[in-house]
Amino acid sequence: MADRLFLFLIAGMKRKKYYKDEKFLKKFGLNLRAIRKAKQISQEELAGESGFELSQIGRIERGEVNTSISHVSAIAKALKVKPEELFQF
Repeated sequence: MADRLFLFLIAGMKRKKYYKDEKFLKKFGLNLRAIRKAKQISQEELAGESGFELSQIGRIERGEVNTSISHVSAIAKALKVKPEELFQF
């Protein structure tokens, strides 16, 4: 009986669609790359300073991933900029 109730409840639930604004992510990534290059920091250096894999930095800069606010904070600290600067595009 409990199994049937569980299946009934699951069947009635609507799945939320994952939101990914690709244009925004591309703009964010391009801005991140511009700031990084203006500071003459390589992707490798940024990865080391922020604690992320080099490939993750590349994916963020290409706008391929919907990165977290915590990651933005760590990247901003590594670049020695305010997090909001990464969103000024």
